[in-house]
Amino acid sequence: MSVQQYDEIGEAFEGFKSLPLMRYGEVPSFLGMVGEVAGKSVLDLACGTGFYSRELRRRGATDVLGVDISVEMVAAARDFEQREPLGVSYEVGDVAELRSFDRSFDIALGVQCLNYARSIAEMERMCRNIHRSLVPGGEFFLLAQKPDYRFDGPPLDKYGFRCELTDEKIETGVRGRVTALLDPQPITIVSTAPRREVYEECLGAAGFGEPEWVPLQVSEGGIREFGEEFWEDLLSNPPLELLRCRA
Repeated sequence: MSVQQYDEIGEAFEGFKSLPLMRYGEVPSFLGMVGEVAGKSVLDLACGTGFYSRELRRRGATDVLGVDISVEMVAAARDFEQREPLGVSYEVGDVAELRSFDRSFDIALGVQCLNYARSIAEMERMCRNIHRSLVPGGEFFLLAQKPDYRFDGPPLDKYGFRCELTDEKIETGVRGRVTALLDPQPITIVSTAPRREVYEECLGAAGFGEPEWVPLQVSEGGIREFGEEFWEDLLSNPPLELLRCRA
């Protein structure tokens, strides 16, 4: 993956979570899927600035380690920890070359993680590293671009994002350009939307049980804030999809 595009964003990445799609779609959907974490250990892969690491620690996770390939993202996460100490640890690391830890985790998170694999072999290696890091029966929760997202569907600008197809394809799937419409400076990231069968085959080869795809939903707070009609375009063609599986 391109580390540079994330190194250039740094703490500004945290602003993504304030946009309607993230605030009322991704965040409540993902946390709802993960569920109860009290007393559990969590490995947050591609943790970025540590948003989910901090949130699960607040919800009672006992041991939380965030790992990200970007030095600047990890620096921002550590700054948050210094300002509001929660007991979350962070380190720089590539999921494709993930080190062996001195303990196994109950839960692993992968928010916009596997979609940065540059090949099927690399994604399978990432999955094997994640599986190795979990206790038997541990759960892996994933969020990524929906594999069959229609880039020619209704625009997402009112939800805070713009998704465009690039001319590039790689072995795992098509490449897309996602722009977060932040004020005053939009931020654009290029990543891949791997095919559904690529995820399923790589996870299966790594030893995970059959994955369960979970649709993106809008929270009750989002309905109250904007009304049901506002979300119709998003729900007719959601740009994100969630997945859960067990080691």
